[in-house]
This record gives sequence, C-alpha cells and structure tokens, in this order.
Amino acid sequence: MTTGGTHPLIPSMRLDELLAELQSRLEAVLATRDRVHTLLEAVVLVGSDLQLETVLRRIVETATQLVDASYGALGVIGEENTLLEFIPVGLSEEEIARIEHWPHGLGLLGLLIKEPRPLRMSRISDHPESYGFPPGHPPMGSFLGVPLRLREEVFGNLYLTEKRGGADFDEEDEAVVIALATAAGVAIENARLYGETHRREIWLQASSEVTTSLLSGADVGDVLNQVARNVRDMADADVASILFPIDDGRALRVLISEGAESLLGTEIGIDGTLAGQAYRTGEPVTVRDLAATDYETFDSLPIGPATAVPLGAAGSIRGVLTFGKRPGRVPFAPSTVRMLHSFAGQAAIALELAEARRDAERLGLLEDRDRIAKDLHDVVIQRLFAVAMTLMSTIRLVDRPEGASRVQHAIDELDATIRQIRATIFALQGPLGPGGSGLRAQIVDLVEGTRGHLGFLPGLRLEGPLDNAVPEPVAEHLLAVLREALSNLVRHAKATRAQVTAEVGGGNITLTVEDNGVGLSPDGRRSGLRNLDDRADQLGGTFEAGPGALGGTLLRWSVPTG
Repeated sequence: MTTGGTHPLIPSMRLDELLAELQSRLEAVLATRDRVHTLLEAVVLVGSDLQLETVLRRIVETATQLVDASYGALGVIGEENTLLEFIPVGLSEEEIARIEHWPHGLGLLGLLIKEPRPLRMSRISDHPESYGFPPGHPPMGSFLGVPLRLREEVFGNLYLTEKRGGADFDEEDEAVVIALATAAGVAIENARLYGETHRREIWLQASSEVTTSLLSGADVGDVLNQVARNVRDMADADVASILFPIDDGRALRVLISEGAESLLGTEIGIDGTLAGQAYRTGEPVTVRDLAATDYETFDSLPIGPATAVPLGAAGSIRGVLTFGKRPGRVPFAPSTVRMLHSFAGQAAIALELAEARRDAERLGLLEDRDRIAKDLHDVVIQRLFAVAMTLMSTIRLVDRPEGASRVQHAIDELDATIRQIRATIFALQGPLGPGGSGLRAQIVDLVEGTRGHLGFLPGLRLEGPLDNAVPEPVAEHLLAVLREALSNLVRHAKATRAQVTAEVGGGNITLTVEDNGVGLSPDGRRSGLRNLDDRADQLGGTFEAGPGALGGTLLRWSVPTG
C-alpha cells in the first residue's frame, strides 16, 4: 500500500524538474535574444553619427549599458603608447573635479596598450600590473577591458568597471563588448574619414577664397582675418592667431587673432616660445599640452594642445600661424597639421603675389607720374616761359604806363604759375608714402588745419624737392617749427592774411611765415620763438623774426639739408 501509494509522485517530480529546466533555458534564450537585439540597436546607434568626438562618447555609453557597468571610459592611444584622450562615463561633474589628473596609460591601462587583448578580472587591485588610481578617483573593483581596432591599428581601449549588483563581468559580457568594439571600429573609421574629407573641403574652399581675395586687391588685413577664421574651423581649434616679425626678426607680434582678441598687439620673443621655434626652424611645431612644456605661455589664455606653423618656407618666412585648444581637449592630429601647413604655405604664396601686384601697380603709377612731370617740364613750362619772354619784350613797345603795368602784372602771374607747376613736378617725383605722408603733404595738412582757427586759409608756396632732398631729422624739426609758428599766428597775431613758404635750394631748406597782424611784442620776442632759434642752432642754421612787408611779423628759419 505504501509503496503503491508513493510511486505516482516520482513522475510528477521529474516532470516539474524538466519544466523548470525548460523554463530556465527559455528565459536564457529570450535574454540572449533581447541582448542580441540590444547589441544590434547599439551598433546602429554608434554608427549613426559622423562627428568623431560624439561617436567616441556614444561607444562608451552604449558599452556601459550593454554590460550593466557603473563606470566606463575610452582611452585613445597616442604617440609612444600613451593615452592621447580619456573619455569617462558615469562620473558626475563633482567627481571629475576631485580627480587630480586623468590616467596617463600606466599600470593596468598600460598593459592593455602594450598587449591589446581582452582583459577581465574580479578586482583591479589584485592584478600585479595594477598601478592604483589618481588622487580623488572613486574606488572600483570588477574590470573588463577590450581593445578598439581599426583594421590592424589599435585605436584605443574600452574600460568598464563596477558591474552593478556586485557581480563580476562574465564571458558573455566580454563577447558582447568585443562585438560592439568591432562595430565601433568601423564607426570610428567612418567618422575619421568624414572629418578628414570635410576638412579638405574647407581647405580647398578656403585656399581658393584667400587667393582670389588677395589677387583681386582686397585689404590684406581682412584676408588674414579670413585665414585665421578658416584655420580655426579646419582644425576645430578654440583660438587661431597670426604673428609677424618685428625688431628685425628678434620678436613676434600678434596682429590677427580669432577666439582671443585680447592677444592683439601682444609681443613675444623668438627664443623660448612655440611660435618662435616655428619661425626659426621653418617647420611646424606641435605639443599635446602647452602648459606642460618649457615654452612661454600667455597668462590670460590657458592653452592645452597647440601648434605653430610657419607662413612660408625656410629662408623666406613671413610670419607664424598658431592655433590651440582648451586644456583637456584632443591634440591636433598629424594629418590636420600637415593640411594646415600646406594651407599656410599657399596663403604665404598668395601674400607674395599680392605684394608683387601692388609693387607693379606702384611702379606703373610712378612711371605715369614721371611722364606727367616730364611733359609739364618740357612742354608746359617752356611754353609759359616763351609767353613770358614775349611779354617782357613787349613792355618796351607799350607807351602808356597803365599798359606797361598790366603787362608786368601778367609776367608776374606767369612766373608764379611756373613756380607752382615746378612745385607740382617735384610733388609728382616724390615718394609714394602710405597715406601721402611725405614732408610736402604734412606741411599742407598743418597749414590747412589752421583754417578753422584763423577764419581764413593762409597762402602756401612749396618749391624744390621737399620729399627727396630733406632728411627725416631735418623734416621733423621743420614741422615742429611750422607748428609753433602757426600756433603763434593763431594765438597772438590777430591777422587777416598770412603766407607760408617752404623752399629747398642752395643746400638749405628755408621756411618763411609772414602775416599782417599786430607784429611782435615790444621786447621783440614772443613765447616759443626761443625754441625755434634753438632748433636752428642745433642744425647749424639761422632764425630771424621781425617786421614783414605785410605790416605784421616775418619769421624765417633756414637750415642745411646735408
């Protein structure tokens, strides 16, 4: 009875076990299916963007979700097997701020760089290669590391730590992350190719725009600003500046700056600076962190990755193009530096062509001015001189005094006209200073500047090669004397008429200022006249002040030009 009563329970127990096992396997299959589905969605998500920095962060975020890790990071491998960039996920801004520095690629992370194969363990600190964490870094236990490959190149490593729930990463976690890393390699390669293609497109367009602008006569300063903007865009930099040599190449000055206008006008030395080394060697210079080098830096502008590229080839360098990023950003890739070096070379050639074009235009203008001066001298003056000679011979034939006076007046007017034409000839033969800054133009500006104070415009006569025959030191003294004389005229003379004459001849330059005002003070001196006398003595010349033919004051200041 007992035996017979217990036999029916055995099949029932075995059936329950089989059903439980079947349910467990079905749940495993469903979990695997869901995980594969999630992995496929992750692969699609990772490859849906072509911005490299976005792709890298998305890879880390996706990996942490797939294996339920608390923390994740992606380390980009740079030169000499060090971590070029470190992208963390799972840390708050406060936690990141407490970390003294990011890992440099030593210890366990360095092992993955040296031996790029998957690595899984229960506790990081148990591994003999463990180097510890930087100060301020949160504690981490379980670990899973997988390399990211681009064909045969190891681009970087995925680091995943602290599986939620206190469990360890298992073989299935490792297989999922390896699968993700394989797809991520393709996404990274696509993003890199897209970025390089995009930069080349910008480069070609920028090169064309710069060359066209310069050769069409655009202002060089505007074009250089355009160059800096293009470089900042192509390199994805935070700041781009162009420096030009000063003091015979002993220093550099920032004349163009995009992203840091406070640097405009800043001067740096050739020695001990990143830009100075590029200028001296004629080769690009790149650093991962400018603050960590011995190069001088700008205190007001913290810069991490930085590059300096010469404008032109060695021996004919026109300036230096520099660009940099904020500390902590990805350093400039060698391909980017090469591209911008080429762009800078093209910009330098365009600058030379623009200067050659301006020189040709300047030469053509000088030739035209010389031709006009010769025509005035050889044709116009000779004809006027012939008319004057004819009138002079006619005076003797005029019986009435009124007629003779009128003919004499016509002769005087012709003489004055000839002198004015000769002055014009000298002006045409003078140098083409920027903005018309020759001595003749400066005298005209000073005289015309008194019109508003006097209520009338003084007469002006300029004779001789003022722009060519007067040395710069003498010209500076003459302008100072003219300013003082005009100032006295405005403040003291109470004149209604004045005449200014500057004449070069006989190895001297003579400045005469005459007016019809109240004349000199009773003691024969006026405030400031002693200074004019001192200037004449310094140059070995003379100065006179006294009554003039117009009834006022006559000042005559004459010094040697040689």
